[in-house]
Amino acid sequence: MIDSATVAGSTDTPRPAGTTAAPVAAVTAPASVAAARGGFVLRARHVLTMGAQGQVRDGAVAVVDGRIAAVDDDATVRARFPDLPVLGDGGGILIPGLVSSHGHFSEGLVTGIGETHTLWEWFVHVVEPIEDVLTREMAYVGTLLKATELALSGVTTAADMFCSAPGTAPVTPGVVDALDQVGIRGDVSFGPSDLPHARPVDRILAEHHALAEAAERSRRTRFRVGLATVPASSDALLAATRSLLADVPRLHVHLHEVREEVTASRTSRRASSIEFAASLGLLDAQTVAAHCVWLSDADIALLRRHEVAVAHCPISNMILASGVCQVPRLLRERVPVGLGVDGAASNDSQNMLETVKAAALLQKVHHQQADILSAPAVLRMATLGGARALGLEDTIGSLEVGKAADLVLFAEASPSMAFVHDPYQAVVYCAGPRDIAGVWVDGERIVADARILTTDIAAVLPQARDLAVELATRAGLHSELAGIPSADH
Repeated sequence: MIDSATVAGSTDTPRPAGTTAAPVAAVTAPASVAAARGGFVLRARHVLTMGAQGQVRDGAVAVVDGRIAAVDDDATVRARFPDLPVLGDGGGILIPGLVSSHGHFSEGLVTGIGETHTLWEWFVHVVEPIEDVLTREMAYVGTLLKATELALSGVTTAADMFCSAPGTAPVTPGVVDALDQVGIRGDVSFGPSDLPHARPVDRILAEHHALAEAAERSRRTRFRVGLATVPASSDALLAATRSLLADVPRLHVHLHEVREEVTASRTSRRASSIEFAASLGLLDAQTVAAHCVWLSDADIALLRRHEVAVAHCPISNMILASGVCQVPRLLRERVPVGLGVDGAASNDSQNMLETVKAAALLQKVHHQQADILSAPAVLRMATLGGARALGLEDTIGSLEVGKAADLVLFAEASPSMAFVHDPYQAVVYCAGPRDIAGVWVDGERIVADARILTTDIAAVLPQARDLAVELATRAGLHSELAGIPSADH
């Protein structure tokens, strides 16, 4: 049985077992990282709460013990909390931490490969070859790099589905170890499949349990049951997944990413993936479903009825030519929608700000309608929408009293943000990681002036390259690292 506890208090994480390279040296964060955890006031010219208060001009947020204690104009907040240190120069834009509602740290070492493949070709040529080769060390180092990239682009919470072949030793705890080191919040799952490649269900369950136990020991990560896709799952795996959901009623799954998936499900089970999952009771759990591109009216009705949230991944949908998610319609139908960077091998960046901008642009050009999706709507999807997709809207996603102090401050002193005509459009269309002056999670600063404070990335890079060479070589990928140049170039 898996305990449904979401977060445990320990901040001590075991060093992952190495396989080929020296382990990454532990990094002691500067004292300034945690110095303000007792409390501080953070000021900005524009405070975009993404909650009922909307925008507060010349505002401030008071943080006490990692929680938001006040959101108001600067003078009022400082008068209420005169003893707290004041951060920020009063300029720039302050928003809630961004939420990536779908991704794959399992792809952390295989970026920039397979651009000419559609999804199922990409499975055959990129993903399936690495699944049997991934180790816990690869999971740790790949996540360390990609979680850092997420943090540098303003992400404070990331939902991940790690896809690998279950072996004799667990791999996925490496993800939790790395998330704890970087300091962002995690909603982690293992995404198994056993069709067409048979895999023992008992080993799949063992990997789920290992990940759940690692999350229990984590300071900010919680476990979610994962399932790669419905057509790639045997009846036995689907039954085992349903049993897991009885203990932890949270599900992360891909649904209707491409037309071929819908066809495969209807051919083998005489129902779409959504219809079949609903009939089994899988969607009775708090569910985040990645993609949901190819939807019928009946599918949308089922999503709405079961309160399934959609993780929209515009960049991977474009790279793999999967199609365009019906985001405006889903929002009109009151289906919760968040944004996800998706995997590092299908995006291939983990820059959440790129995903935010692409989400807006894709709908505009697809519908040939400039006002189809506004900047405030897109930013809401990246913050409170993502929080709702993960069932965390009471904790994160907006700047409201009592919520976790997950904050992102964009500096005014940059070429992109020197003047702000509209703060929502400035964040969605103008901002980049270089403009981020600070990122805080639970009131702990993990990014300052576009630098990560919790991890010595320069020390990690040689090990990451060695592991990428090993992974590409053992998996037989078309990679110059493995001495096999791509046939497309």
